[in-house]
Amino acid sequence: MASIVENRGVAVLLCLVLVSSVEVSDGAVYKVGDSAGWTTIGNVDYKQWAVNKNFQLGDIIVFEYNPQHHNVMQVTHAEYRACNVSSPISTRTTGNDSIAIDTYGHHFFVCGVPGHCQAGQKVDINVPRAPSVAPSPSGLPSPVPAVAMNVVFEKVGWLMLILQLLYMFG
Repeated sequence: MASIVENRGVAVLLCLVLVSSVEVSDGAVYKVGDSAGWTTIGNVDYKQWAVNKNFQLGDIIVFEYNPQHHNVMQVTHAEYRACNVSSPISTRTTGNDSIAIDTYGHHFFVCGVPGHCQAGQKVDINVPRAPSVAPSPSGLPSPVPAVAMNVVFEKVGWLMLILQLLYMFG
């Protein structure tokens, strides 16, 4: 009986160490087009806007626009290139749409109003995978990047981790 209590104590202690050593990252909030918003007015260069951002998992992308004149459609790469809005992945029409980025890779958005995508109202939000860690000069293993640790804990969840550890040591 003492062994079970002792093992659970070790599991709880291990969890506390893990929690205190992992950097928690809150996502940034990006307003597409900055002060101009999501529009065809003012010649906003959305490609240039996006290229200057360092998008990460957990970031929130906000589209602010007049819903009487615009919308936001998430599309595939081929649809993005061709400005084809016939079968979007999703469509948003509130005028103040917040989209959480929860996967790596490219996320393509266009305005579905005829002529707007062709006029440049489209944006590619790219979330690159965490860079690989170069070998350390000392020959010692390199630490796991905080971004990778955050992704692991976001996917697994703290509760599941604690329950699994308690089960293993209990």
